[in-house]
Amino acid sequence: MVGIVGFGGYVPRLRLQRKAAATANAWFAPNLMGAAKGERSMANWDEDSITMAVEAGRDCLPGADPLLSRAHIDAIYFASTTAPFADRQNAGVVAAALSLPETVASSDFGGSQRAATSALAAALNAVKAGAAKHALVVTAEKRKAKAASSQELSFGDGAGALEIGADNVIARLLGSASLTVDFVDHFRGDGEDYDYNWEERWIRDEGYSKFVPRAAKAALKAAGIDAGSIDHFVMPCSFAKLDQQIAKGLGIAPEKVRDNLAATVGDCGAAHPLVMLVHTLEQAKPGEKILLAAFGQGCDALIFEVTDEAPRLKPRRGISGSLKARKEETNYLKFLAFNGLVDLEKGMRAEKDNKTALTTAYRRRDMLFGLTGGKCSKCGTAQFPRSRICVNPNCGGVDTQEPFCFAELPATVLSWSADFLTYSMDPPQHYGMVTFAEGGRFLSDFTDVDRGSFDTGASVRMVFRIKDFDEKRGFRRYFWKAVPQVAAA
Repeated sequence: MVGIVGFGGYVPRLRLQRKAAATANAWFAPNLMGAAKGERSMANWDEDSITMAVEAGRDCLPGADPLLSRAHIDAIYFASTTAPFADRQNAGVVAAALSLPETVASSDFGGSQRAATSALAAALNAVKAGAAKHALVVTAEKRKAKAASSQELSFGDGAGALEIGADNVIARLLGSASLTVDFVDHFRGDGEDYDYNWEERWIRDEGYSKFVPRAAKAALKAAGIDAGSIDHFVMPCSFAKLDQQIAKGLGIAPEKVRDNLAATVGDCGAAHPLVMLVHTLEQAKPGEKILLAAFGQGCDALIFEVTDEAPRLKPRRGISGSLKARKEETNYLKFLAFNGLVDLEKGMRAEKDNKTALTTAYRRRDMLFGLTGGKCSKCGTAQFPRSRICVNPNCGGVDTQEPFCFAELPATVLSWSADFLTYSMDPPQHYGMVTFAEGGRFLSDFTDVDRGSFDTGASVRMVFRIKDFDEKRGFRRYFWKAVPQVAAA
């Protein structure tokens, strides 16, 4: 039996209030006020599709020691149309941040809004064929939209992750079907920042309304079930009520249609099918059947049945947890700045060369990407970074350090500073010393900090974020930062 073994999700905590964006642009595009309801997820300046995929992957693969709890993963598939690197394997960066074994097979998927379901299908086929025993599918999206556009209001940032396997399956695959048609509802040319969108009625009537039913009917036939037995219909769609219309045409009751999260998250692009699927799996009960349909240059349709293993799965933060851990954002200019849509005067302190020494980054990759330090095999003292000599003065062990990952360990703030002189995209720059529960100290940047609500002794957790940008060479450097537990809850 092949199917989903685990799941995880992530939505950034910031929620841009659509009314704030629409009001700011009302002088130019007053028609946007009609869509100024609810909120959309908004990634922080140091988040992108890689960092969000890492968070979803961590949620999917919990464990205090990633070097042990994730050693069974032998394939990773990363799906996004906004991958940071065009010629550097993004899946490899995610794998390193998750401390997956270097023997893991990896692939990037992109170029379509159904990239995530294509990756999911590939993972299912790999496990079914025996090419992989445990595959991780991660997807994330952070799309740009022009100011005063409808996409600016409807888009959202988010990520989902699924572990695929053949043992302890919580949702088994019943059947699937794919339809590939070069139907261009929108496109983004090479080197372009924004999508070019076609006429909505054409997309609705000639795209969704024709492709989704064809793929869904083929998947139902492959599964050997009728549409009336579907308990959850998952179909990302920005057209109001269209998902219910398609469901009704298939013979699925409208109340079986899942909330597309448009009012609370927005449309997460290629990641949205898995974001919605994860949200569904959080609530689905054994025996219930899920039909997932993803539109984009055709359609992918997959049908799963929840098994008796589902209630035994360790609770995840998931999409539901991310929806609760929210912070309203009404500063529209901050949204523009975080997405590179305004050219801020950064001052002389920002004038530095951020060139990364790639040789050093490679040699210290376990430390930089996996936050791996050391633990003395003689006295048990943990330290970061790892060194040849144990830091315990009563031990003095030499070459006794075993790899020890700090990424999943709880920590507290020992000391901190809020610096308005250092350049930061979100001033002031917070940084300081954190101490881990199992020993070890780490000088860290802090992120997602609410000014005035942070102090010594605060509980924090580590997150994988963008450290800085090398704009001259088009490179971004990643490292771990500390986040207050209130923001991470």
